[in-house]
Amino acid sequence: MPEKQHPRLKMIVVGYDGSAAAERALARAADIAEAVSAHLTLVSVTASAHVPVSVSAFEPATVLVPPAAASLARGGTLPVPEYQPEPPGTEPQELARRHLEQARMSLASRGVEADYVVEVGDPVERLLDVADRRDADLIVVGSRERGFLERLLGHPVDQAVARRADRDVLLVH
Repeated sequence: MPEKQHPRLKMIVVGYDGSAAAERALARAADIAEAVSAHLTLVSVTASAHVPVSVSAFEPATVLVPPAAASLARGGTLPVPEYQPEPPGTEPQELARRHLEQARMSLASRGVEADYVVEVGDPVERLLDVADRRDADLIVVGSRERGFLERLLGHPVDQAVARRADRDVLLVH
């Protein structure tokens, strides 16, 4: 009997907010992407009362690595980029861009192709929308321990994504 073929994993969407849980999710997604030659799309979502939910800003697919990144391979450190204030009204998007720049730095030494997307709105809705638009095979999000009040007051993004997604979701603890 012929062996069953499994579909190839080509696109992985990662929710990224700069937190320790997001860093763990990014590392796991990068490991998977390297192992199966998949492409990563990192999504940072910010909520803003000033910008309509339908607005999105796509970052270029090129990875910007400062010249000092070469020192990473030799155990050096990278300088923290200086903050350049954005015009009024762009603060939430600037924070999301900073998160993605942090993710770029984390991926700088890895052989992974990645796109970086800034979205504005509800994190669950925007992450699922990007996964749909990119026809993702897998969504990866970080998960963390929550206290009683957090569990009582709201549904965490990781659980809502897992519950509502129509594709595989990896929750990284």
